[in-house]
Amino acid sequence: MLKLLILTLFSLLLFSCSSAKTLLVPSQYKSIQQAIDSSFKGDSIIVEAGTYYETIKLKSGVILKSAGDDSKGELGLLRAEKTIIDGSRSEKGKPGVEMAEGSVIDGFTITGIGKYDEARWQKHFKSKGEMQSHEHIGAPGVAGISSIFDCKIKNNIVHHIGYTGIALMGEDCTASVTKNVCFRNMGGGIGSMKKSKAVIEQNICFENYYAGIGHDDASPKVLNNVCYGNIRAGIGISEGSSPLVEGNKCYKNRRAGIGIRTGFSTKPHVEKNECFENGMAGIGVKDDARPILKNNKCYRNELAGIGVRNNAQPQIIGNECYENGMSGIGSMGSENLIISGNFCHHNKTSGLGFSPTKNGKAEVTGNRLIDNGLVAVGIQSGWKINLTKNELKRTGGMPPLVMVFKGSKTIFKDNTFTGGGVAALRLAGEAELYNNTLTGNGPKKGGPPNFGIWALSGSKLKANENSFSAWRHAIHATESEVIACENIVKKFLGVAILVKKPIKPVTLTGNKAISAETAAKVIKSDQPHKLVKENKVLKR
Repeated sequence: MLKLLILTLFSLLLFSCSSAKTLLVPSQYKSIQQAIDSSFKGDSIIVEAGTYYETIKLKSGVILKSAGDDSKGELGLLRAEKTIIDGSRSEKGKPGVEMAEGSVIDGFTITGIGKYDEARWQKHFKSKGEMQSHEHIGAPGVAGISSIFDCKIKNNIVHHIGYTGIALMGEDCTASVTKNVCFRNMGGGIGSMKKSKAVIEQNICFENYYAGIGHDDASPKVLNNVCYGNIRAGIGISEGSSPLVEGNKCYKNRRAGIGIRTGFSTKPHVEKNECFENGMAGIGVKDDARPILKNNKCYRNELAGIGVRNNAQPQIIGNECYENGMSGIGSMGSENLIISGNFCHHNKTSGLGFSPTKNGKAEVTGNRLIDNGLVAVGIQSGWKINLTKNELKRTGGMPPLVMVFKGSKTIFKDNTFTGGGVAALRLAGEAELYNNTLTGNGPKKGGPPNFGIWALSGSKLKANENSFSAWRHAIHATESEVIACENIVKKFLGVAILVKKPIKPVTLTGNKAISAETAAKVIKSDQPHKLVKENKVLKR
């Protein structure tokens, strides 16, 4: 009996494998749907070039493929360009292609689903989407291709759809979406929503009404896609989505290359992407989102390379941001911001820019901030920032390397300042400096100020165990609070530390100045003094 049962099962398996057949359209079946209706799991349907005015619903395990090889056309595969599913004459309210479990669609153009509105598209393209409402990409609509299953969607061209080009919905959607071209759709090019876990790889999405690839409460893998010229972001991530976004190229989008927003539960991992020449930031983060941004390259964007605002809390690690229209990395308000190991250079305004806020906090560690147009770091009011082991450098220019504005509090530890204009640090707020190296491009006898630290009226300065070289004065303070202890000063002119009209008694102890000038002084200060002792000039 056991042998008979095994032989029976083996025979059924052979029959099942041998029964898979190929159905041909239009030679055997006039329409694609007729062929699908006559198919069974494992069957393949081959469709010759032509335009098929219908919408279709696939069956489980059925493969639908256009006839021909994989020769390239103008946009995608040549066979996809020549084999068109046009839903403009079909019943309204149905997707162009509705996928089934285990089904495959390979190499078609899908168009004519819903209403494409050219005038509306042009209006919002011109305004960079500023007048677009915040709509969930999972809102009701009819897609070019729709899936809630594990299936394969590849080598298709989806365009001029009244909604999203390819819609991936539901936690059972683990679809593989590869090498498709999605453009001029009135939603996103590809939309992953409602907890889908698709793999979206090597697609090209351009000139879509919203994002090239959009996410709404979904966590797919988004790998090696190209997204450009979309009205909003190249890749948009929102409403609690936590995708892996890696190896994508996002450029010339009207807003951000990659845009991340809306809620503490929006936690994508964004790594090794290239974002350039976008109309706003290369990567933009806002509205409480908490992404990890790691090893991305953001350059020549109109605003920041990476921009943060509205209490977003990203970890920004190991990115390169250069030649952006504003800061390499800029924040307009965030708590617990982590900026570590980034390389920001040749940006128009600053390497790191912190705009006014109420309760901003940041840890800034191990970054290289080189040859940025105005300052390496600009810190405006409302911030508390720790800067540790950063390299701040500029070969020329008039502005200070670092500007700390009134209303901000900073701690600098183990950083190197090199070059700079009027000062390494121009201080209007509060700053503490420990064990930093500040090397100027002087000392200069005339012209603009040339100070290691320039403490302005109302500022508070504590500088301990720092090394100053090649400044007219290591510290120049006016009408400020000053504590300076155990600093070493080289290559200065006349006075190492100059304090004028202090608003509180100063503490200046244990500072050493190295000079060959006979009249050189470590300290020159107006009264009152709180504690001034053991400051020495060492003859070199």
